[in-house]
Amino acid sequence: MEKDEQGTFERLRSGRKELFEPEIARHHGRIFKLMGDGLLAEFGSVVDAVECAVSLQRGLAERNVNISEDRRIKVRIGINLGEVIVEGDDCYGDGVNIAARLEQLADPGGICVSAKVAREVEKTLSFGFEEMGEQKVKNITEPIQTFRVKFDGIPLPLRRSGKKIKFWPAAMGSLFALMIAGGGAWYALQPPKAHASEPSIAVLPFANMSGDPAQNYFGAGIAEDIITMLSSFPSLRVVSRTSSFVYDKPVKVQQVGDDLKVNYVIEGSVRRAGDKVRVTAQLINASTGEHVWANRYDEESGDVAALQNNVANKIYDTLAGLSGKIRKQEEADAWTKSAPSLEEYDYYLRGHQLFFQITKEGNEKARAVWQEGLNKFPDSTLLRTKIAFTYIRDVYWESTDDPWGVTEKAWKLGTEAQATEHKSRLETLLSHWVMVPLYQLHEGDFERSVVEAMTAGDLVPYDAFARTDLGSYLVNAGKYDLALQWLEDSIRRDPTPQDFAYGALGIAYYFADRPSDSLTALKKMKEPWKTSLAVAYVRLGMLEEARAIMATFRKDNPNWTIEKEALWPTTKKPQYAEPFLKTYLADLTVAGLPMK
Repeated sequence: MEKDEQGTFERLRSGRKELFEPEIARHHGRIFKLMGDGLLAEFGSVVDAVECAVSLQRGLAERNVNISEDRRIKVRIGINLGEVIVEGDDCYGDGVNIAARLEQLADPGGICVSAKVAREVEKTLSFGFEEMGEQKVKNITEPIQTFRVKFDGIPLPLRRSGKKIKFWPAAMGSLFALMIAGGGAWYALQPPKAHASEPSIAVLPFANMSGDPAQNYFGAGIAEDIITMLSSFPSLRVVSRTSSFVYDKPVKVQQVGDDLKVNYVIEGSVRRAGDKVRVTAQLINASTGEHVWANRYDEESGDVAALQNNVANKIYDTLAGLSGKIRKQEEADAWTKSAPSLEEYDYYLRGHQLFFQITKEGNEKARAVWQEGLNKFPDSTLLRTKIAFTYIRDVYWESTDDPWGVTEKAWKLGTEAQATEHKSRLETLLSHWVMVPLYQLHEGDFERSVVEAMTAGDLVPYDAFARTDLGSYLVNAGKYDLALQWLEDSIRRDPTPQDFAYGALGIAYYFADRPSDSLTALKKMKEPWKTSLAVAYVRLGMLEEARAIMATFRKDNPNWTIEKEALWPTTKKPQYAEPFLKTYLADLTVAGLPMK
């Protein structure tokens, strides 16, 4: 490093921006803090932690291929699962100390883990673990059982689920992986430091009411699936299976709340007779014992795994996500607080309730609430992203006479939020999400928009609203195959899809050269988009219908032209990526929209 200290630091900085930060975000992690040429990050899952560590080492190896040996950047990674104490922006304790010692035991380019970590992931991941024996390390009384991760030649698994490991509150249980590059330290990994007001939840094993002890596994399986799905949502803290499954006998939810420091508890029961299964579930306020929600599901399936997944999906769709029961309860609670006691997250919740009225008036009121919060918390990444979203809506809803000026306001807020370091999982999600439309509207950069959409989508794999919105921008970018997957799945999951979901689906079908399906989707809208209907009719060769629709559109918009449509809604950047924009405009011309 002494030969080229500045160059080494530049390569470290480049590696962090281009490899470490994207991979950590993709694996649902959050960078806790930077330390010279090092960083501390955290994840909610030990599986995510190990997968991320392997991805980072492989990514670094690829970057080193064409670099001379003396200029290569190599890191050692140590992963431990244990308790730490978090005070402000710092953390300490044996959990951190052991992670640091494990890093020192790792080979350059290698990963060293504790026995706790190996036990958690050995049945979930395909990587091998080579025992390194017990190691006596500085400042730790007892020897540490250590393992080397063997990942050469083994592909990363499809990332569907993992055990979520969280312990709360005063000594937050945390998994840390420590990485060293050059003369500094790069740490990573476990549960995200939540906003003080963010909800937390424990899922208890569902009681077996079948009278057959051999069926006990079934209720536990449903609860595990629910834990996995709920854990994917960034603003929800979910207690791990190992913590919540100790309550395998009837217990008061208030005791669970006190023991695990959670706001909510999900409990339920399963009654199975042959292929028929009845599942009941309820969401309970852990402080008061009041039932927030309850439902019953009657299922019939010979495929146990599919049945478990189906019920878990339905419960997730109802409870979690941006419009779920938990979020609505939190929003209602935020409005009961007095103005002087409002925290940053309270402002976020208050505005969110107004924002999801999906009206121009609600959008304006939400912005006012979030701006009031930003005035009180001027460094808030959370509120910056939400205000930017309201400006984006103004542009698309044509609620402004200066669409480009409003786009620039949104761009400023969005880029400021994205540049913020040490973001929470929710802030990470929103800062990627807001840049999806902004790269299209402000830069005309559809490829970068797709990258942001994929990153944000990975953070909320089960949220119907989020993936519908992100899918609509994939359509604009011409990625209609992926957009169709996301949109069709989201509409299937959402009992009351928004109109724009069918509109985006209709355009995706049009770009996929499926005009009949496009018409079917568009006609499910309360007010179908006339230009989209027109081009679908043109594709079907139904020119009379296309021109009739266009005539109606031109009656309402007499000054509209092909030139204006091409640069809608900003007046400066293209609406769709090429070559899809060219095809779309050509079909509009056939339908009767004038060039100028």
